[in-house]
Amino acid sequence: MIRIGVVNIDVSHPKAFSMYLEKSDRARYVAVYNNAFRTDEEVDGFINMFGLEKRCRSIEELADMVDVGFVQSCNWDNHLKQATPFIERGKPVFIDKPIVGSLADCLALEEFAAKGAVILGSSSVRYAEEVADFASKSEEEVGKIVHIYASVGVDEFNYAIHAVESMGGLITGAVSTQFVGRGTVDGKAAETFFVRFANGATATCTICLGNWQPFDLSIMTTTAAYQIRVDATKIYAALLDRICDYMETGVNKMAPVSALTESIKIMLAGRISRNTGGAEVKLADIPIDDPGFDGDEFERGYAKNAIGAQLYLAR
Repeated sequence: MIRIGVVNIDVSHPKAFSMYLEKSDRARYVAVYNNAFRTDEEVDGFINMFGLEKRCRSIEELADMVDVGFVQSCNWDNHLKQATPFIERGKPVFIDKPIVGSLADCLALEEFAAKGAVILGSSSVRYAEEVADFASKSEEEVGKIVHIYASVGVDEFNYAIHAVESMGGLITGAVSTQFVGRGTVDGKAAETFFVRFANGATATCTICLGNWQPFDLSIMTTTAAYQIRVDATKIYAALLDRICDYMETGVNKMAPVSALTESIKIMLAGRISRNTGGAEVKLADIPIDDPGFDGDEFERGYAKNAIGAQLYLAR
């Protein structure tokens, strides 16, 4: 049995993941460290709901008693610090999406990985059955990717990262991002970004702001066109099964850190492009001191909306 220790239960994932893991004897959440906005009552509810052994007083204590860490704080600006105790102990750590929100944190993760740290992540949509199935097909079957169109809804980063990571499950080597434009109808806005890749392929990503949209991909290749609608009911299973496979076999079929951080850099370059009039921004030219996406601001809004929801007090 794989023993999981979770850092913060801010989001719905710890509950949803635990419910899936109950269906097998492969892994369980066994301990929690929580210092964010979820109340003591909710933490106790989570512990009782899934039979956890302990609420730890520090991340270090948590890391000592588990096989793998799950960092599931909604504030991505804290992810690096929260993952470090697991890395220092030579233990794998899964960092939930968005893995980080700045170039500086991307580079720090890449440095950890270069030194041998096992960092797993991030969006479950990257590992969706539909994405993995297409990625497994040979060029003889489907041709070479020329362009990908991805769309998603909710917000500009926390949820939009799903669309960018789904593209990352099919193609990597992004060179630049350019903001294309914004449309607004009845108070609902959509923003579109254009991405260039080193091999000549391109991608377009449209993010609908303010309401949920399904995970859709359209893939144009040198021989045909393909459409994918990801089944959102199966994505957690696809992610967790890969993590369990790695923990049990040592064979890592998760995305490398460089691919995970590339998705963040695509979005950072797009943000800069949007804020500076729509010029094409190379990923290599993102300033090291760029503030990136504000995790503290996102956490404040998320916590405000979560108050009273009592997510961890009932199944």
